[in-house]
Amino acid sequence: MEIIYSLIIGGVAGWLAGLIMNGSGFGVLVDILVGIVGGVIGGWIFGKLGVSLGAGVFGTLITAVIGAVVLLFVIRLFRRG
Repeated sequence: MEIIYSLIIGGVAGWLAGLIMNGSGFGVLVDILVGIVGGVIGGWIFGKLGVSLGAGVFGTLITAVIGAVVLLFVIRLFRRG
């Protein structure tokens, strides 16, 4: 059940990050992957900063969205170069 939960949060986070970064995204599967990896990146960033956004769905989603935005920013830097 946790895998389904991660996929749903990751998909929503990837979709929201695509909207925030003013793009159409890379497709559903890649958006889900970006959201999941973004969740890991966001968790790592906030862990290093000693910041917690909460343990609920909302905190997890915000962490994943911020991580996904960072990941999309880095991906777009390499795509342009």
